[in-house]
Amino acid sequence: MTQAQAFTTEGLASYYADRFNGRRTASGERFDQDELTAAHRTLRFGTRVLVTNKINGRSVEVTINDRGPHAQGRTIDLSKKAASEIGLLGHGVVPVEMQVVDVGDVEPSSANEQALAQAQRLLIELF
Repeated sequence: MTQAQAFTTEGLASYYADRFNGRRTASGERFDQDELTAAHRTLRFGTRVLVTNKINGRSVEVTINDRGPHAQGRTIDLSKKAASEIGLLGHGVVPVEMQVVDVGDVEPSSANEQALAQAQRLLIELF
């Protein structure tokens, strides 16, 4: 069994608010609500995850490029496009099953260091 096959879990999915479109993600990429991306607290950036809505059975494959969700009790935040594909829009939160399809190659620590450096540069610019 590969590492990808070993990781299947269930949880609650939500999706990003429109105001986050265009902002930098924790991986350093710009968030695009029209791409199939997601935020997860621990999976490596670049990891591909199959997310299945447990209510209607619809699935979408997303790439992890951010950290979150920040709301308690939620497991994954989806882009608006990904949320639309599984029928999440209009519901806010739905139960999902998440299965890792391919483990990303970006170590969380190096990406977090980049995000921290970006945040520090922004603070310096503000003051």
